[in-house]
Amino acid sequence: MVSIRTRFRGRLAAGVLAAGLLASACSSSAGSSSNSAPAAAPTSATQAGGSAAVVMTRSGADGTYLTDGSGKALYMFASDSSTKSSCSGQCLSYWPVFGGKVTAGKGVQAAKLASITTGGTRQATYAGHPLYYYAGDKKAGDVTGQGLDDFGAKWWLLTPSGKAITKMSSNSAGGTSGYGGR
Repeated sequence: MVSIRTRFRGRLAAGVLAAGLLASACSSSAGSSSNSAPAAAPTSATQAGGSAAVVMTRSGADGTYLTDGSGKALYMFASDSSTKSSCSGQCLSYWPVFGGKVTAGKGVQAAKLASITTGGTRQATYAGHPLYYYAGDKKAGDVTGQGLDDFGAKWWLLTPSGKAITKMSSNSAGGTSGYGGR
């Protein structure tokens, strides 16, 4: 037979654990700001569903730029080379690679598509630029990563010809994102 004292201790321990978990959850959501980690980084269609990812184009205030098949902006990092990504560690939390097997969609030149390996992941490149998402972009058409100076260099949208779009529209964030690594 379990004594009342034993039951009380068990309930007390469960209550303390629950209170601790609640306090932890509240403190992490109450402290959200532009300096906090992104909620969820997008992944390419290949990583998420096993099918080929598509690179397409979209037109907006910044011009015509590359997107994934769902219209989410793809970026290049100014410090990368055509054979190596210089984004690693925490950088990849904010700028996840667009990876896997990719195909050319409307407005994209298939001959400009290739891939490299970044941190064990196959990363798509276009015209020699490794491609990334920006975790701050929440939906198709968002370009809040455009022109950010993050992790030591600028992040730019790419034109279908493979050139960086270095102009800024009012839809672009510009400046620094507040994320670490600078």
